Amino acid sequence: MKKILFSFFILLSLLKAEVINVTATPQFLESNPDIKVIDIRTPSEWRETGIIKNSYTLTFFDERGYYNIENFLNGLNKIVKRDEKFALICRTGSRTTMVSNFLGKKLHYNVVNLKGGIMSLVSRGYKLVPYKQ
Repeated sequence: MKKILFSFFILLSLLKAEVINVTATPQFLESNPDIKVIDIRTPSEWRETGIIKNSYTLTFFDERGYYNIENFLNGLNKIVKRDEKFALICRTGSRTTMVSNFLGKKLHYNVVNLKGGIMSLVSRGYKLVPYKQ
């Protein structure tokens, strides 16, 4: 019985995902070209500033600050596999901090939280591309 419990806890520890906090910089994007970046801002924000080239747009909080976790998770699961590492970005990093912690700590996704958000990237010279619906 002890061996079964020990094996169970080892397996659980291997399945535990994590949240990695990284400052949003052009260098991070350049050195991780295969990581999927998901922009959780609103459509009006995407239109206003543009988006990261080849990123995915998936709103978490709507224009009024409301969210629908079921819709978000359905969209997320169409973009990434549960064990796949991916990055989240918003305007300044506030929203992604909350969402990353929820996804990583509660639902065990492998999330990279891009701290500082789009504003950090732009302030470091990153050129966004226009958002096209």
